[in-house]
Amino acid sequence: MDELTPEQARAALDAVERSRRRVIDEIDVPHWYWAGLASGWIGLGVIADVQHPLGTTLATLAFAAAHSSIAPRVVNGRNRNSQMSVRADIAGPRLAAWVLGSLVALVGVTIAAALILNADDAHHPVTGAAVLAAVILMLGGPLLLAAARRRAVRTSAAS
Repeated sequence: MDELTPEQARAALDAVERSRRRVIDEIDVPHWYWAGLASGWIGLGVIADVQHPLGTTLATLAFAAAHSSIAPRVVNGRNRNSQMSVRADIAGPRLAAWVLGSLVALVGVTIAAALILNADDAHHPVTGAAVLAAVILMLGGPLLLAAARRRAVRTSAAS
């Protein structure tokens, strides 16, 4: 077996590192997930402001059913596109929990904002709170995934 020179060894390690970074760059949740979630959130807010309890209940159940059928496939960060699937141990085993936990926290923010807007006699307090939540989703979702990618870089570099 031929012996590698230090330069060849360094070049090989650099190639491995570039490949590892390309895989980590693929950790993401599709943009359409955040946009759909934000749109649904606003839609629920508008429906709630109409003050028709049955309509609000049915819309909430439909939204929850749609989300529960889609989320398990996309919130793990492993399938940004159809060409590549990132291994679960690289994407991070807790990414889905972070995303779903953030959504639960956002429900609390939405409720608090709606109560504040209602106390201020806003005409459509739930819609206003839902728009705030949608903005947080569209800005915060990608930031959460960027943090997950940074964590994956640190974790894989340490192993």
